[in-house]
Amino acid sequence: MKRLLTKYKLDNLSYSGLRLSSSACVAFPTCGLAMAESERYLPILIDKVEAICEENGLRNDSIVMRMTGCPNGCARPYLAEVAFVGKAPGSYLMLLGGGYYGQRLNKIYRENVTEPEILAILRPMIKRYALERHDGERFGDFVIRAGYISATKSGKEWYDGMGGEGEHRVTA
Repeated sequence: MKRLLTKYKLDNLSYSGLRLSSSACVAFPTCGLAMAESERYLPILIDKVEAICEENGLRNDSIVMRMTGCPNGCARPYLAEVAFVGKAPGSYLMLLGGGYYGQRLNKIYRENVTEPEILAILRPMIKRYALERHDGERFGDFVIRAGYISATKSGKEWYDGMGGEGEHRVTA
């Protein structure tokens, strides 16, 4: 079995925890509902976020990241620890705080973010996660405990605390 996995490059031993935990819908050009790239863009974004994780000693740590090209959510972005939902070409909703095992919905942290903004938001957040997380604490749990976003404990709380919490809150 291992020989077959290696032959077809499915052994995944060299991939980071972030890459192994990510998924995307097909979006452009396959899906007529797509408003932004997803499947073709997520690996490019992951390359950049992986570099941030590696700078902070988190290469093998799993962070569930998902991306979709529209709000229909075919890659289940609303359950991810960090997710991006396409709004327009190159522009995404950024959602935080989902449960690692899919047990908690995330919520909108920022609207209309582009790649430079995504990286500017994630760089200090990932650094802080590496320095301040509790033993065994997942990224989605950390962003709630650290006050970036509030937990969604039921569906009707999804909009509560949208846009961040406390010092991390951004309003229009």
